[in-house]
Amino acid sequence: MFMIDFFVNNEVVHTILVSIFAGSIVGIEREYRNKSAGFRTVILICLGATIFTIASRLGKMSDDRIAANIVTGIGFLGAGVIYQGKFSVQGLTTAAVIWATAAIGMIIGFGEYKLGVGLALVMLIILSVFYRIEIWMSDLYSTRIIHVTFIDSDVRRVGEYQDFLKTCNVSVNRTGLDKDENKVGATFEIAGKREMIRKVNEQSIGLDYVYMYSNP
Repeated sequence: MFMIDFFVNNEVVHTILVSIFAGSIVGIEREYRNKSAGFRTVILICLGATIFTIASRLGKMSDDRIAANIVTGIGFLGAGVIYQGKFSVQGLTTAAVIWATAAIGMIIGFGEYKLGVGLALVMLIILSVFYRIEIWMSDLYSTRIIHVTFIDSDVRRVGEYQDFLKTCNVSVNRTGLDKDENKVGATFEIAGKREMIRKVNEQSIGLDYVYMYSNP
């Protein structure tokens, strides 16, 4: 009976349970999309922020610096999932999820249960529904960085390929050029409808003067 009474009437237990629930709302979506910060990780981020916030409120342990340093400390965790890809920075959305989830954990730690769960639901909407809007917008206009390595070191291949890109109804901006003894390569920024960019992808690998094509 003591244990039942403890779990039913203890505010700290309620806070922790709400924190786990709020973290799981966001975590399910991240796990579904197979992100590096998945279901368990997001729950632990939310729970950890909640525990630190509770610690900052408890009696002699009360210290606003604990809660304040969560904001700084969570930045190191977020930085761990950001990395420089071959042509672009990856992991920014996951880092933002970590940062925002920690904020939700702090809100719950201060006893604002409804607000915390509500914010978790808002995050879920942003990550799922807004993702569809993002795809729709990219169908209308999208930007990609592509890198092409040609079969030989003839620089004229670059101009030839640039003319090909223009026939695909995309805007073209050459951003880099590299060359060794055997081959020449170029990096382009192309923009246009997703359908046109898909056409570039499909036709580029079939060109006889293209040795390697990369579109991350």
